[in-house]
Amino acid sequence: MVGGSNPLTPTFTQLQKNPSLLTKFLSSRREGISTRTIEFYQDCLTPFVKHYSITSEGVNSFLANLTCGNAKLNYYRAITVFVHWLLRTGYVKDNPLAQVDKPKPAKRILPSLTSEQVQCLIDTVSDIRDKAIISLLADSGMRLNELTSVKASDIDWSSYTITIIGKGNKQRKAPFTERSAKLLQVYLGDNHHNGNIWNMGRYGVQTMLKRLEAKTGIDCNPHSFRRGFACNLHKRGLSTLDIMHLGGWEGLDMVLKYTRSITFEDCLEHYKSVNS
Repeated sequence: MVGGSNPLTPTFTQLQKNPSLLTKFLSSRREGISTRTIEFYQDCLTPFVKHYSITSEGVNSFLANLTCGNAKLNYYRAITVFVHWLLRTGYVKDNPLAQVDKPKPAKRILPSLTSEQVQCLIDTVSDIRDKAIISLLADSGMRLNELTSVKASDIDWSSYTITIIGKGNKQRKAPFTERSAKLLQVYLGDNHHNGNIWNMGRYGVQTMLKRLEAKTGIDCNPHSFRRGFACNLHKRGLSTLDIMHLGGWEGLDMVLKYTRSITFEDCLEHYKSVNS
Protein backbone atom coordinates (compact mmCIF):
# COMPACT_ATOMS: atom_id res chain seq x y z
CA MET A 1 0.00 0.00 0.00
CA VAL A 2 1.01 3.60 -0.54
CA GLY A 3 0.52 6.74 1.53
CA GLY A 4 1.58 5.57 4.98
CA SER A 5 -0.91 2.76 5.66
CA ASN A 6 1.95 0.31 5.36
CA PRO A 7 5.39 1.55 6.42
CA LEU A 8 7.08 -1.00 4.20
CA THR A 9 7.52 -0.27 0.51
CA PRO A 10 6.46 -3.37 -1.49
CA THR A 11 9.29 -5.48 -2.88
CA PHE A 12 9.77 -5.91 -6.60
CA THR A 13 8.46 -9.47 -6.34
CA GLN A 14 5.30 -8.24 -4.67
CA LEU A 15 4.90 -5.57 -7.34
CA GLN A 16 5.15 -8.12 -10.09
CA LYS A 17 2.50 -10.30 -8.45
CA ASN A 18 0.15 -7.30 -8.31
CA PRO A 19 -2.01 -7.66 -11.45
CA SER A 20 -3.55 -4.22 -10.97
CA LEU A 21 -0.27 -2.30 -10.96
CA LEU A 22 -0.24 -1.62 -14.69
CA THR A 23 -3.95 -0.76 -14.59
CA LYS A 24 -3.28 1.76 -11.82
CA PHE A 25 -0.47 3.32 -13.84
CA LEU A 26 -2.63 3.62 -16.98
CA SER A 27 -5.46 5.15 -14.94
CA SER A 28 -3.06 7.72 -13.53
CA ARG A 29 -2.25 9.24 -16.92
CA ARG A 30 -3.27 12.86 -17.21
CA GLU A 31 -6.70 13.82 -18.48
CA GLY A 32 -6.81 14.48 -22.21
CA ILE A 33 -4.10 11.98 -23.14
CA SER A 34 -5.01 10.16 -26.35
CA THR A 35 -6.32 6.60 -26.48
CA ARG A 36 -3.45 5.76 -28.79
CA THR A 37 -0.91 6.85 -26.15
CA ILE A 38 -2.60 4.68 -23.53
CA GLU A 39 -2.45 1.75 -25.98
CA PHE A 40 1.25 2.49 -26.55
CA TYR A 41 2.00 2.22 -22.82
CA GLN A 42 -0.08 -0.93 -22.51
CA ASP A 43 1.52 -2.64 -25.51
CA CYS A 44 5.07 -1.81 -24.38
CA LEU A 45 4.68 -2.50 -20.67
CA THR A 46 2.49 -5.62 -20.60
CA PRO A 47 5.20 -8.09 -21.74
CA PHE A 48 7.72 -6.44 -19.44
CA VAL A 49 5.57 -6.51 -16.29
CA LYS A 50 4.35 -10.06 -16.97
CA HIS A 51 7.68 -11.74 -17.61
CA TYR A 52 10.49 -9.65 -16.09
CA SER A 53 11.39 -8.29 -12.68
CA ILE A 54 11.22 -4.53 -12.22
CA THR A 55 14.95 -4.30 -11.54
CA SER A 56 17.99 -3.14 -13.48
CA GLU A 57 18.67 -6.77 -14.40
CA GLY A 58 15.07 -7.28 -15.48
CA VAL A 59 14.98 -4.15 -17.66
CA ASN A 60 18.33 -4.96 -19.28
CA SER A 61 17.23 -8.53 -19.98
CA PHE A 62 13.90 -7.38 -21.43
CA LEU A 63 15.54 -4.86 -23.77
CA ALA A 64 18.24 -7.36 -24.81
CA ASN A 65 15.60 -9.93 -25.81
CA LEU A 66 13.68 -7.50 -28.03
CA THR A 67 14.19 -8.01 -31.77
CA CYS A 68 12.57 -4.81 -32.99
CA GLY A 69 15.66 -2.77 -33.84
CA ASN A 70 15.23 0.96 -33.31
CA ALA A 71 11.82 0.37 -31.72
CA LYS A 72 13.65 -0.68 -28.54
CA LEU A 73 13.82 3.01 -27.72
CA ASN A 74 10.01 3.14 -27.57
CA TYR A 75 9.95 0.36 -24.98
CA TYR A 76 12.65 2.11 -22.98
CA ARG A 77 10.67 5.36 -23.00
CA ALA A 78 7.52 3.60 -21.80
CA ILE A 79 9.43 1.85 -19.01
CA THR A 80 11.01 5.17 -18.01
CA VAL A 81 7.60 6.82 -17.57
CA PHE A 82 6.35 3.76 -15.65
CA VAL A 83 9.39 3.72 -13.32
CA HIS A 84 9.10 7.44 -12.61
CA TRP A 85 5.48 6.85 -11.61
CA LEU A 86 6.54 3.99 -9.29
CA LEU A 87 9.10 6.28 -7.64
CA ARG A 88 6.74 9.22 -7.36
CA THR A 89 3.91 7.19 -5.82
CA GLY A 90 6.21 5.43 -3.36
CA TYR A 91 5.96 1.92 -4.77
CA VAL A 92 9.76 1.79 -5.04
CA LYS A 93 12.60 3.70 -3.39
CA ASP A 94 15.49 2.87 -5.71
CA ASN A 95 15.47 3.61 -9.42
CA PRO A 96 15.74 0.34 -11.41
CA LEU A 97 16.94 2.34 -14.43
CA ALA A 98 20.07 3.53 -12.61
CA GLN A 99 22.13 0.79 -14.23
CA VAL A 100 20.31 0.64 -17.57
CA ASP A 101 21.77 2.28 -20.66
CA LYS A 102 19.39 4.01 -23.02
CA PRO A 103 19.22 2.09 -26.34
CA LYS A 104 21.11 3.86 -29.09
CA PRO A 105 19.13 3.73 -32.35
CA ALA A 106 20.88 3.25 -35.64
CA LYS A 107 20.81 6.34 -37.83
CA ARG A 108 19.03 5.21 -40.96
CA ILE A 109 17.70 7.17 -43.90
CA LEU A 110 14.03 6.24 -43.74
CA PRO A 111 11.94 5.97 -46.91
CA SER A 112 9.82 8.94 -47.94
CA LEU A 113 7.49 9.28 -50.90
CA THR A 114 8.40 11.50 -53.83
CA SER A 115 5.77 13.50 -55.71
CA GLU A 116 6.12 11.08 -58.62
CA GLN A 117 5.51 8.06 -56.39
CA VAL A 118 2.42 9.67 -54.87
CA GLN A 119 0.97 10.28 -58.33
CA CYS A 120 1.75 6.68 -59.29
CA LEU A 121 -0.16 5.45 -56.22
CA ILE A 122 -3.14 7.67 -57.03
CA ASP A 123 -3.18 6.42 -60.63
CA THR A 124 -2.96 2.80 -59.51
CA VAL A 125 -6.09 2.72 -57.35
CA SER A 126 -9.54 2.89 -58.93
CA ASP A 127 -11.64 3.77 -55.87
CA ILE A 128 -12.19 7.55 -55.57
CA ARG A 129 -12.08 7.24 -51.77
CA ASP A 130 -8.63 5.62 -51.88
CA LYS A 131 -7.38 8.26 -54.32
CA ALA A 132 -8.57 10.99 -51.93
CA ILE A 133 -6.91 9.31 -48.93
CA ILE A 134 -3.56 8.97 -50.72
CA SER A 135 -3.64 12.54 -51.99
CA LEU A 136 -4.63 13.96 -48.61
CA LEU A 137 -1.94 12.02 -46.73
CA ALA A 138 0.68 13.36 -49.13
CA ASP A 139 -0.63 16.95 -49.14
CA SER A 140 -1.16 17.34 -45.42
CA GLY A 141 1.33 15.07 -43.69
CA MET A 142 -1.49 13.93 -41.40
CA ARG A 143 -0.92 11.17 -38.91
CA LEU A 144 -3.16 8.13 -39.33
CA ASN A 145 -5.27 8.97 -36.26
CA GLU A 146 -5.78 12.49 -37.58
CA LEU A 147 -6.83 11.26 -41.01
CA THR A 148 -9.37 8.78 -39.67
CA SER A 149 -10.99 11.44 -37.49
CA VAL A 150 -11.83 13.88 -40.31
CA LYS A 151 -15.49 14.86 -40.63
CA ALA A 152 -17.04 16.80 -43.51
CA SER A 153 -17.63 19.78 -41.21
CA ASP A 154 -13.89 19.96 -40.48
CA ILE A 155 -13.05 20.92 -44.07
CA ASP A 156 -12.62 24.61 -44.91
CA TRP A 157 -12.95 24.84 -48.68
CA SER A 158 -12.06 28.55 -48.78
CA SER A 159 -8.61 28.09 -47.23
CA TYR A 160 -8.00 24.45 -48.26
CA THR A 161 -7.39 23.40 -44.65
CA ILE A 162 -8.86 20.76 -42.36
CA THR A 163 -9.25 21.29 -38.62
CA ILE A 164 -7.99 18.23 -36.79
CA ILE A 165 -7.18 17.13 -33.26
CA GLY A 166 -3.50 16.29 -33.39
CA LYS A 167 -1.00 14.63 -31.10
CA GLY A 168 -1.43 15.57 -27.46
CA ASN A 169 -5.11 16.38 -28.04
CA LYS A 170 -4.12 19.71 -29.62
CA GLN A 171 -6.24 21.29 -32.32
CA ARG A 172 -4.51 22.43 -35.51
CA LYS A 173 -5.16 22.99 -39.20
CA ALA A 174 -3.74 20.74 -41.92
CA PRO A 175 -3.35 22.04 -45.49
CA PHE A 176 -4.28 20.35 -48.76
CA THR A 177 -3.92 21.17 -52.46
CA GLU A 178 -6.24 21.61 -55.42
CA ARG A 179 -5.68 17.97 -56.34
CA SER A 180 -7.01 16.74 -53.00
CA ALA A 181 -9.86 19.28 -53.12
CA LYS A 182 -11.14 17.91 -56.44
CA LEU A 183 -10.91 14.29 -55.28
CA LEU A 184 -12.62 15.07 -51.97
CA GLN A 185 -15.44 16.99 -53.65
CA VAL A 186 -16.18 14.11 -56.02
CA TYR A 187 -16.02 11.56 -53.22
CA LEU A 188 -18.09 13.56 -50.72
CA GLY A 189 -20.68 14.42 -53.36
CA ASP A 190 -21.48 10.77 -54.02
CA ASN A 191 -21.42 9.37 -50.50
CA HIS A 192 -23.19 9.63 -47.16
CA HIS A 193 -21.09 9.47 -44.04
CA ASN A 194 -21.60 8.38 -40.47
CA GLY A 195 -18.73 9.61 -38.30
CA ASN A 196 -15.53 10.15 -40.27
CA ILE A 197 -15.77 10.82 -44.00
CA TRP A 198 -14.10 7.53 -44.96
CA ASN A 199 -16.57 5.26 -43.11
CA MET A 200 -13.59 3.18 -41.90
CA GLY A 201 -10.93 3.36 -39.24
CA ARG A 202 -7.18 2.90 -38.85
CA TYR A 203 -7.18 -0.78 -39.78
CA GLY A 204 -9.10 -0.17 -43.01
CA VAL A 205 -6.67 2.51 -44.19
CA GLN A 206 -3.64 0.42 -43.21
CA THR A 207 -5.02 -2.61 -45.07
CA MET A 208 -5.63 -0.55 -48.21
CA LEU A 209 -2.09 0.84 -48.12
CA LYS A 210 -0.54 -2.60 -47.54
CA ARG A 211 -2.36 -3.98 -50.58
CA LEU A 212 -1.18 -1.01 -52.62
CA GLU A 213 2.41 -1.45 -51.42
CA ALA A 214 2.35 -5.12 -52.44
CA LYS A 215 0.98 -4.19 -55.87
CA THR A 216 3.33 -1.30 -56.67
CA GLY A 217 6.46 -2.07 -54.63
CA ILE A 218 6.31 1.47 -53.24
CA ASP A 219 6.69 1.82 -49.47
CA CYS A 220 3.44 3.64 -48.66
CA ASN A 221 2.72 3.30 -44.96
CA PRO A 222 1.35 6.43 -43.21
CA HIS A 223 4.78 7.42 -41.91
CA SER A 224 6.32 7.39 -45.39
CA PHE A 225 3.65 9.89 -46.47
CA ARG A 226 4.47 12.10 -43.48
CA ARG A 227 8.19 11.95 -44.22
CA GLY A 228 7.47 12.64 -47.88
CA PHE A 229 5.39 15.67 -46.90
CA ALA A 230 8.37 17.13 -45.02
CA CYS A 231 10.97 16.21 -47.65
CA ASN A 232 8.99 17.48 -50.64
CA LEU A 233 8.30 20.83 -48.96
CA HIS A 234 11.97 21.10 -48.06
CA LYS A 235 12.94 20.46 -51.68
CA ARG A 236 10.67 23.33 -52.71
CA GLY A 237 12.51 25.71 -50.43
CA LEU A 238 10.30 25.89 -47.35
CA SER A 239 12.17 26.40 -44.09
CA THR A 240 12.16 23.72 -41.44
CA LEU A 241 10.21 26.12 -39.21
CA ASP A 242 7.46 26.45 -41.83
CA ILE A 243 7.36 22.67 -42.26
CA MET A 244 7.16 22.21 -38.49
CA HIS A 245 4.07 24.44 -38.25
CA LEU A 246 2.35 22.96 -41.33
CA GLY A 247 2.92 19.38 -40.17
CA GLY A 248 2.00 19.94 -36.53
CA TRP A 249 5.37 19.04 -35.03
CA GLU A 250 6.15 20.61 -31.65
CA GLY A 251 9.87 20.97 -32.35
CA LEU A 252 12.40 20.98 -35.18
CA ASP A 253 14.15 17.73 -34.22
CA MET A 254 11.75 15.41 -36.06
CA VAL A 255 11.60 17.69 -39.12
CA LEU A 256 15.40 17.66 -39.31
CA LYS A 257 15.38 13.89 -38.95
CA TYR A 258 12.81 13.47 -41.74
CA THR A 259 14.58 15.83 -44.12
CA ARG A 260 18.08 14.43 -43.53
CA SER A 261 17.80 12.37 -46.70
CA ILE A 262 17.38 15.54 -48.78
CA THR A 263 20.89 16.71 -47.97
CA PHE A 264 22.28 13.37 -49.16
CA GLU A 265 20.19 13.43 -52.35
CA ASP A 266 21.31 16.96 -53.19
CA CYS A 267 24.94 16.02 -52.61
CA LEU A 268 24.52 12.89 -54.72
CA GLU A 269 23.08 14.89 -57.64
CA HIS A 270 26.02 17.30 -57.40
CA TYR A 271 28.42 14.34 -57.26
CA LYS A 272 26.91 12.87 -60.43
CA SER A 273 27.07 16.20 -62.25
CA VAL A 274 30.76 16.79 -61.53
CA ASN A 275 31.69 13.23 -62.42
CA SER A 276 29.67 12.84 -65.61
